[in-house]
Amino acid sequence: MAAPNGKRRREFLLLQLLPNFITFGAIAAGLTAIRQAIEGNFQVAVGLIVLAAVLDGMDGRLARLLKSESAIGAELDSLADFVNFGVAPGIVLYLWAFDEAQNLGWIAALVYAICCVLRLARFNVDARSPRPEGASNDFIGVPSPAGALLAMLPVYLGFLLPEAPHVPELVVGLWMVLVGLAMISRVPTPSLKSARIYAENVPFAMIAFVTLTAALVTYPWATLVAISLAYLAALLWAWQRNRRR
Repeated sequence: MAAPNGKRRREFLLLQLLPNFITFGAIAAGLTAIRQAIEGNFQVAVGLIVLAAVLDGMDGRLARLLKSESAIGAELDSLADFVNFGVAPGIVLYLWAFDEAQNLGWIAALVYAICCVLRLARFNVDARSPRPEGASNDFIGVPSPAGALLAMLPVYLGFLLPEAPHVPELVVGLWMVLVGLAMISRVPTPSLKSARIYAENVPFAMIAFVTLTAALVTYPWATLVAISLAYLAALLWAWQRNRRR
């Protein structure tokens, strides 16, 4: 169909816009997490950031599957990552942990957020550069979604062990800075993008996924702590492997 100016109008399948819809949903989840943290609903805020991380893992893969990748979609994804995994976790941790050392907490939140934006900027530059032949599929530094979930480990522990002493503010601040530095580090970190399994093991992988989902819904704090500790162990293994190389 021709437009009034005589040019042919472009048409899109509505399904091809689904990855962008998911990205916008992730942004809405991250912004709402900030609102919930301001209102003191930290459990809801953490849940929304976890939801944003799940949506972030879906939109890019869905775009490639539907062959609807675009430059705008890539920029939207990067901006969403900064809001969801740089700004939102920093504010949640600042409001949750820091009552007395608020200045210290705000500095830690700023350092964490700046590290996240530097990580995303480097990732965007690397993504546009030619990939060397035989290059590893590992990430360089901790990805921003993983960094956000790792940074909130003190919150998980606080809700998992409500009777235990509160995590000291200085420890939370140092933890945020360390996670931020891990995001901008040059250490290769594990990536599931190239992970492969044998066909006969697919049913077991599906059962494991269902079990993990059920555990996350039923025992969210214990599951998030376990995932964080397992990821930390994987980071230490990758660091040791890199040193040996």
